[in-house]
Amino acid sequence: MSSATLINLSYIVASVLFILGLKMLGRQATARRGNLVSAVGMLIAVVVTLLDKQVVNFTWIVTGLVIGTVAGVICARVVKMTSMPEMVALLNGFGGLASLLVGWAEYGKIRAFGWERYLAEFAGSPVFTGTVIFLAVLIGGVTFTGSVYAFAKLAGLVSGKPVLFRGQHLVNGLLLVLTAAGGGVAIFAGDPTWVLAGFTTYLVVSLVLGWTFVMPIGGGDMPVVISFLNSLSGLAACAAGFVITNNVLIVAGCLVGTSGVILSAIMCKAMNRSLTNVLFSGFGSGVVPGGAEAGGEGAIQGELKPISPEDTFAVLEAARQVVIIPGYGMAVSQAQHQVRELADLLEQNGAEVRFAIHPVAGRMPGHMNVLLAEASVPYEQLVEMDAINPMMPTMDVAIVIGANDVVNPAAARDKSSPIYGMPIINAHEARTVICLKRGKGTGFSGIENQLFLLPNTRMLYGDAKAALQGVVGEFKSIAAA
Repeated sequence: MSSATLINLSYIVASVLFILGLKMLGRQATARRGNLVSAVGMLIAVVVTLLDKQVVNFTWIVTGLVIGTVAGVICARVVKMTSMPEMVALLNGFGGLASLLVGWAEYGKIRAFGWERYLAEFAGSPVFTGTVIFLAVLIGGVTFTGSVYAFAKLAGLVSGKPVLFRGQHLVNGLLLVLTAAGGGVAIFAGDPTWVLAGFTTYLVVSLVLGWTFVMPIGGGDMPVVISFLNSLSGLAACAAGFVITNNVLIVAGCLVGTSGVILSAIMCKAMNRSLTNVLFSGFGSGVVPGGAEAGGEGAIQGELKPISPEDTFAVLEAARQVVIIPGYGMAVSQAQHQVRELADLLEQNGAEVRFAIHPVAGRMPGHMNVLLAEASVPYEQLVEMDAINPMMPTMDVAIVIGANDVVNPAAARDKSSPIYGMPIINAHEARTVICLKRGKGTGFSGIENQLFLLPNTRMLYGDAKAALQGVVGEFKSIAAA
């Protein structure tokens, strides 16, 4: 068996493991095993690639391996679960940067050998080769700078609100046209000077385009943005795979790209919005004429009614059906373990406890699922939005922990609200609603939550972790007595 055949067979095995691992990630019970299966597939792909006779110098490879291993271990050990959204955004960016560098390196070969010799030794068609290099650099550049900006927003380094200016879409459109023009010059120009000018143009403009692409997207849409950028990183890898004619990179890039698009579409459906609306509407800019904040038609009128941990305990002690609705506030306070402890105490007291998970709760896809899994909350207790809503009127208490838009009744009744039409978890239909919140400000998206004003809602102010510890302490003191 030739080495080329063995390499391609190994790539097929790695690709099958990628697909099986991706399927296993769909269920909590098999997610860890799926992650391991995918990692084994990637290990096979990397080892086989390094054994290819084309690799003649391992100095930089070993150097990169050491640096990457150290960085990975530090990230795994140091980065908190609350920082996972920005960590995922940053990793997406590095994936795009890697593809950009592959395209750049291939362009370096063209400059060194000239098109004629390059095509004779490395490729067959100048149009196809130039196009995939262009796509690897374009998508990789947009993914890199866009992900860095998303990271800055999620980490609080810049404002999470969208940055809008007059003619923004026109500017982005012109940048895209300029990028395409640079790509055309780089592909079809015969003169080396023009080829260099074209390549430099679309390289620089693609980096600028990624930044301006994420600027007008508000913090409330970050889960969709992260998923979409993840998809772009996969497409960039796929293009890089065509550049260097590596089959397993093409397959892996397609898997990441398509799964990211599917996930983005699922989350957009959960918000009753299109992907183009999410990416280009500037949601959360605060420019909402006649909105709920101004008392628009359908807006709920009322006042915030605080409740103490002691009174919260009294309400929960008598409850028999309880639903817990987590949001990003739970992640910020790292209260998932206290949530699990409270749920256990409620069950010991005779209550049935469920966790209602909205598809876009938190700041990245599956954010709440990850946090609750870390706290060992049984997967069977997690209920999706469509399944919990019919049961909501039977709930004695709904506990909302740091969630905002995903439980805001303005989405159903206030046509002037920017989230009108977005499917929500109907927490307001429970007999009593207890909302844990740090203060009286708006959520990350900048929209007032009208749930807080309803007569059956009580506000438990303060850090969610400390507030829950107070309620848990009341349960334990009664048990001890």
